[in-house]
Amino acid sequence: MNLDARGVPGVSVVTTGFTDAVATQSQALGFEPAIVYVPHPIQNRTAAELDRIADDAVEAALALLTAPA
Repeated sequence: MNLDARGVPGVSVVTTGFTDAVATQSQALGFEPAIVYVPHPIQNRTAAELDRIADDAVEAALALLTAPA
């Protein structure tokens, strides 16, 4: 389902290890997604570290979700 085409806002949360892949895929699709980058890697993080990463990213995600189209 293509939520963007239906006007439903969305945000991708991606680790910084995938910035090149995001750029390549975005260019290939001709689409600039709303993205919040978080530190890489995610695996092997403690629950406290993941909480901190989420806390640091939530404002940026909300801003992208509520930005005028």
